[in-house]
Amino acid sequence: MSVLSSLVESIRSGAIEVVDLTAPLSSSTPVLKLPEPFGNTVPFRLTEISRYDDRGPAWYWNDITTGEHTGTHFDAPVHWVTGRDGEDVAAVPPARLIAPAVVLDFAAHAAGDPDFLLRIEHVKEWEAANGPLPEGGWLLYRTGWDVRANDQEGFLNADETGSHTPGVSAECARWLAEETPIAGIGVETVGTDAGAAHSFDPAFPCHSFLLGAGKYGLTQLRNLDRLPVTGAVVVAPPLPIVGGSGSPVRVLALVER
Repeated sequence: MSVLSSLVESIRSGAIEVVDLTAPLSSSTPVLKLPEPFGNTVPFRLTEISRYDDRGPAWYWNDITTGEHTGTHFDAPVHWVTGRDGEDVAAVPPARLIAPAVVLDFAAHAAGDPDFLLRIEHVKEWEAANGPLPEGGWLLYRTGWDVRANDQEGFLNADETGSHTPGVSAECARWLAEETPIAGIGVETVGTDAGAAHSFDPAFPCHSFLLGAGKYGLTQLRNLDRLPVTGAVVVAPPLPIVGGSGSPVRVLALVER
């Protein structure tokens, strides 16, 4: 049996489970809110064109209105000023969109501290227990934040001081970008950076360092608790939007059972 035939048969038999890491996309999907004077994305919206009626008797279809960075989405390097000369989302090599993944689970830490930050020592302790981060793969950072995904206010968790969501320290973001072989980082929160990252040095370090290094981001993931610590393969193909800085994406994980 060929390798591809074996893969298909393993999926059909359940030997490989396909786990959907994507949040459903609708008008209630939480979106990032930036303060004035910065521009903001629009919420996702469907506008009906026809639905088996005089506008089109045998078919149903819609126009969609959305931002590139709405819902579960892919960040390309050109999304950030440090990656302005890098790949747009259409230029990302297809082979990089299928990659191994590891899960770093800090949900218990984030449950006690919504401003929890992943630090270099956390990753090194994880590597000591589980092995090195995957070459060309994804670091999936579980914080348990996906339980808030159907509640805009709870998901952004903002007060008068700003948003309070878990993320990555500036030092760790630089280290992941410059010293590790990963292709990118995936998170459950609205963006790859912590809610308080506007006050970091530099501001929004995951965006600044990882995208500046030609790496990628995946956001608003769910079901990371269904993945093994190591051994999963992630399939994350964004729409090839020419000139696009990102795209909504259907993220799937292949897991041996």
